[in-house]
Amino acid sequence: MDPQTEIELQAAAFRRLPKHRMEDRTDAQNIDLMNLAGFCRNCLSRWYQEAANERGIEMTKDEAREIYYGMPYDDWKASHQTEASPEKQAAFKTAFAENVGDKG
Repeated sequence: MDPQTEIELQAAAFRRLPKHRMEDRTDAQNIDLMNLAGFCRNCLSRWYQEAANERGIEMTKDEAREIYYGMPYDDWKASHQTEASPEKQAAFKTAFAENVGDKG
């Protein structure tokens, strides 16, 4: 496979990931994703922001989240986020520390 085709396939797969998480599985909470996989929608938006910043493109966390979520983050939370149990919140603290640390 030539490098350009590989890049195009990777980009297509990445575009499918947000669609799946934002349209097909809105029930999967960020806290559940972080606790299980060590990353969530916010991590993906942060990675997008970091990639932009590395290329000299100024982008804030809120701008990256709006690009990823397709709406302001507060709107997403109001529409889709549910209250997490104390157990999930405790597990999240550990998962966040192990996977994100001070980058959040």
